[in-house]
Amino acid sequence: MLNSLLEGFLLGLGAAVPLGPINILIMNHALKSYKSAVSIGFGAMSADMIYLLLILLGVATVLNNTFFTIGLGILGSLFLAYMAYSIFKGRHNSLDKSEKIASKKSLIKYYLQGLVLTGLNPYTIAFWLSIAGYTVNQNLNPIFTVVGMFCAILLWITLMPYLVHKSKHKISAKVSYYMSMGSTVLLGFFALSLLINLC
Repeated sequence: MLNSLLEGFLLGLGAAVPLGPINILIMNHALKSYKSAVSIGFGAMSADMIYLLLILLGVATVLNNTFFTIGLGILGSLFLAYMAYSIFKGRHNSLDKSEKIASKKSLIKYYLQGLVLTGLNPYTIAFWLSIAGYTVNQNLNPIFTVVGMFCAILLWITLMPYLVHKSKHKISAKVSYYMSMGSTVLLGFFALSLLINLC
């Protein structure tokens, strides 16, 4: 039981920590608003929960369908490109101005960004299918493994943006500009690589 919880926690960290589209988006928004960054994280976690639930309900074969995966990948790539463009468009905004803009927007909008971005990523499905297989092969308790994973993901999506947000006063306008440009390039790269991997 404890072993399943611990393994789940480590698997959750392994899934949450690597630099990917969601973490880039969370970090970028954490500089402007902690709440918006956490909302994106919760959206991503909700997409994970939905896919996990579908797998548990036996819809894995449909989710693993080639046409479904390709369609999802194309939509995901387009959404990533849109996110990259949004960050690029606001690259000249100061952190104070960006914070004011972020505070006026509904947190639901940020939540939906995280939900859609993770939901349209075919790798999310592949990840949860592999986790399901791993849990069975290692004779782990599925409930405690999942609880451990989501505890780790929850810790990451609340702690990481908090640390980024608290360090924003050390970031100059020039550094903020380059960070926005870097985020744009990385998200654009992820959008392109997602399309290439579908071919």
